[in-house]
Amino acid sequence: MDQYKMDDDDRVDGVDKVTGRAKYFAEYKVPGTTYGVLVTSTITKGKMVSLNTTQAMKAPGVLDVISHLNKPSVPGYEQAGGPLMKIFYTDKIFFNGQPIAIVVADTFERATYAATLVKATYLKEEFNTDFEQRLKDESAKKTIGQPDYKRGIENAYQNSAVKLEETYTIPIETHNPMELHGILADWRPNNMVTLYAKTQGVKATQGTIANVFKIPLENIQVNSKFVGGGFGMALKTWPVEIAAVMASKHLAKPVKLMITRSQMFTMVGNRPAAVQTIGLGTNKDGKLTGITHRAFGETSSYETFTEGVVNMAKFMYQCDNVNTAYTVVPMDVSTPIWMRGPGEATGAFALESAIDEMAFALNMDPLEFRMKNDPETDQQRKLPFSSKNVKEAYLMGAEKIGWSERSQQPGKRQVGPWLYGWGVSTGVFNANRGKASVKAILKADGTLLLQSAASDIGPGTGTGMVLIASKVMGIPVNKITFELGDSSLPPAPSQGGSATLSTVGSAVNDVCVALKSTIAELAANSNMDATSKFIDVLKKNNLPMVEVTKQSQAGSEREKYSMYSFSIHFVSVRVHSSTGEVRVHKIVSVGDSGTIVSPKTARSQMVGGAVGGIGMALTEEAVIDHRYGRYINNNFADYHVPVHADVPEIEVHFINKPDPYINPMGAKGMGEIALIGFSAAVANAVFNATGKRIRNLPITPDKILA
Repeated sequence: MDQYKMDDDDRVDGVDKVTGRAKYFAEYKVPGTTYGVLVTSTITKGKMVSLNTTQAMKAPGVLDVISHLNKPSVPGYEQAGGPLMKIFYTDKIFFNGQPIAIVVADTFERATYAATLVKATYLKEEFNTDFEQRLKDESAKKTIGQPDYKRGIENAYQNSAVKLEETYTIPIETHNPMELHGILADWRPNNMVTLYAKTQGVKATQGTIANVFKIPLENIQVNSKFVGGGFGMALKTWPVEIAAVMASKHLAKPVKLMITRSQMFTMVGNRPAAVQTIGLGTNKDGKLTGITHRAFGETSSYETFTEGVVNMAKFMYQCDNVNTAYTVVPMDVSTPIWMRGPGEATGAFALESAIDEMAFALNMDPLEFRMKNDPETDQQRKLPFSSKNVKEAYLMGAEKIGWSERSQQPGKRQVGPWLYGWGVSTGVFNANRGKASVKAILKADGTLLLQSAASDIGPGTGTGMVLIASKVMGIPVNKITFELGDSSLPPAPSQGGSATLSTVGSAVNDVCVALKSTIAELAANSNMDATSKFIDVLKKNNLPMVEVTKQSQAGSEREKYSMYSFSIHFVSVRVHSSTGEVRVHKIVSVGDSGTIVSPKTARSQMVGGAVGGIGMALTEEAVIDHRYGRYINNNFADYHVPVHADVPEIEVHFINKPDPYINPMGAKGMGEIALIGFSAAVANAVFNATGKRIRNLPITPDKILA
């Protein structure tokens, strides 16, 4: 394996991952490690009356049971304000499965057994976990998730020549990556803390721990070299992580905590359920005259979570009259969190389904309808787009999927018992660029080391950074290393919102430009030719290395241009006429996201988004038994994620035209657009196959046959 030959855009961490050399947080060996297991509430709302830990404390190997009764001091929790649910700092129960204690023992098995011996009694209160039932209570719908937006005439669709109004729902979905969440905390004397964490941002985790425990940032070292899937759930330092740090501080021992699969449903967020109503109006020629998007999303009773559910409706289509409203409804559940495609994936299902419905009402090809209403400028921001090639993407995808085979009338393509249909949808997400720093160290042996406290939750961050550096420096990729996942390195933001390549990649570009400039100065001072090799310049100056650190951030471009990444998803499905079984037959996804820095990892991003989209469209639904407020399918047997048999041929294509304004590479993010809109493409294809419009996800056989 040491002889492996790497192509230019092969993943720089690929061999480590497939050979087991990659080390994830739970695999680190710290001498004296102890093991934490959480005890959770068995009621959904109320108050603990008693907590008996006597038998657990007598169990073999148990070091302590920490709860609200004997909690160690956590200065940040003792201050006024902050979240209502401060772990082990309250006897109140806010959701079923809330951690009420942590048992720490010398082995995982002993801690697991002892946790079963902890007994709690409660004073129960009435609760509500039924989102759709809760929406019937007008008093519950008062928390504004986003300020109302209005352009032109409110609800103009109601007075249009052709109009529709429909409601769309999505259930709770959970992230469920293979790697379970957790942390290994080692609190040592003098308040020095080392953490091995599952996090999408080592600097964010460092900042949260510093704030909660009121110790200096420099006392905290966070390591997260490899992450086994994040999808948004690791963008936050959760209370369970605070519990492990708390236990390590209390015991003066390293404590490893890894939650269970069932606890993944309650302790680290989810995509919240949502109910949305879309109103669309057009003239008889198919030009949009009114768009209304109203959305209700779920949040917890102790913390307000919001996301961009209605964002897309404000600018994606040319329309002078647009209004949106987004409200979140507190429920007796744990706090949601962003899930890939965040709120835009939720909103796109409703909007893109409604666009398809309007095209059918007009007897117009849904592709033609979209192109007819494609805007030249961003009407919301009143700015031109920095780059936008959506029409080209529509045409490219249509040709690749065989759109000409599609019948305008549903149910017209059948082979044996299988009905065939085609669907299309659009996805869009803000193209961000934040602030990051990178250190570059060029050594006399010709190797280049780049360092930044960035993260990689799977997209291939290091690969993209190495390719950018190779292009600027002219150094082969096999001589460049990118170090990340270490809070002691120059700062970088968390990996989320499709911004890492744009943000950290710009810093890599800029530090390499600065490094070349430094070497050119050294060459000039040594009377060397400007074209001299880097190695020769260092040798001439008797330097073992040259080191440069550079901070990079966006300028005033966003004040002049509207910056978005776009995707077009084409799907063909087959639906069994007798059983209602839906099979995705072929997928073509087209990305309009500027320059493609790493074609191989970019394709993987789009493929992964499509697979997640299949789950969102056809299988994923976290089900709560509302009699008890408890999840009943909190495992991989009953919560269905797509498997190989569910995933068909996937074609990925890119426009691959640089955005001239966003960053030096001309590259925009694509992690979110890979998923946003996809579920609507499946729903639209199912309608084209069967004539049955499914407006509540997931699309299951019973809904088709109903």
